[in-house]
Amino acid sequence: MNQIRLGIIGLGNMGRGHMNNILTGKTPSVKLTAVCDIDPQKLTAAEEINRNSVASEITCFTDSEELFQSGLVDAVLIAVPHYDHPNIAKAAFSHKIHVLTEKPAGVYTRQVREMNQSAKESGVTFGIMFNQRTNPLYAKARDLVQSGELGELKRMVWIITNWYRTQAYYDSGSWRATWGGEGGGVLLNQAPHNLDLWQWLFGMPKRVRAFCSFGKYHNIAVEDDVTIYGEYDNGATSVFISTTGEAPGTNRLEISGDRGKIVIEHGKLCFWKLKEAERKFCFEATEGFAMPEIEYSEYSAPAPEGHPEVLEAFARSVLDGTDMIAEGREGLNSLMISNAAYLSAWTDEWVSLPADEASFQNHFEERFEALLNERIREEQTHAAHTIKK
Repeated sequence: MNQIRLGIIGLGNMGRGHMNNILTGKTPSVKLTAVCDIDPQKLTAAEEINRNSVASEITCFTDSEELFQSGLVDAVLIAVPHYDHPNIAKAAFSHKIHVLTEKPAGVYTRQVREMNQSAKESGVTFGIMFNQRTNPLYAKARDLVQSGELGELKRMVWIITNWYRTQAYYDSGSWRATWGGEGGGVLLNQAPHNLDLWQWLFGMPKRVRAFCSFGKYHNIAVEDDVTIYGEYDNGATSVFISTTGEAPGTNRLEISGDRGKIVIEHGKLCFWKLKEAERKFCFEATEGFAMPEIEYSEYSAPAPEGHPEVLEAFARSVLDGTDMIAEGREGLNSLMISNAAYLSAWTDEWVSLPADEASFQNHFEERFEALLNERIREEQTHAAHTIKK
């Protein structure tokens, strides 16, 4: 078999984008055989796209279970609202159907653990759409970190404030920017890719302290401005700043080690490499204002489209067992960070992130879910009162 038969579940912006990538030949190992959405208008639009393409016939469904039972797909790509990712994925696994899901894998970590356990028991392939990992600049930064060329890590600072959104964006769907519909704001909708890259490049912090402003710049219930501070076992620290309320925004990632510094901004990676370790130089230098000798280099490469690359790698993994860009289990770490950030902001406390998954579960999962459900109930009560008025 040279291609997998794929069904797309959810035909919003992302689902239609994936559909177009397949139909325009960007994923040669994928044959689109089915699409599914509860909105008949979106299915009609999909049928029109299919008529205008050279692809074979695509069958439309309004119910994902009917798609799973049709025998028309080997795998599905899930691109629906966040809360629905886990249930649809687990249903697919029960039919021995492979799954690639959009980010985030779920709203809270227990969902993702259950998804991964279900995939393991079913013996199928489970991947997540972390397309930013395909960016050569981030791949280069990871190589510099993991090779030891940057030395022992000291600090990461990421200012990622170019997620600007207007009130009209949030008003475009009743599920948007709500705890019950979306499960969060900028951390869960816009920034999961960045949270994934944070831990992919710099590792998981041992504890975080977060400050979230809820509805600071928009008429919404969830956070639209965030600062997260992380600490590591070796004394390194991280600062992550994000918002949907600043224009113009910034996207600047800086990683410092005792052998130099990396900055990624404006489409290039800048690397200041020290000829000797800063800690050694600090205590051996005889002059108070001396600086280690530095070599400077730049690296740039065109950003790939990302999404079709992740989908093609997923398909090849199903067909040949080769590596995916990101396995489903890797959706857990970024969600641990965002869940911990919410819990920290809600409780005004530090939140630890144990490396052991079971310890993490016992540490705060139930507490986080209880507080999230409180906010959902508050939303529902407010909505009911608004309707009565």
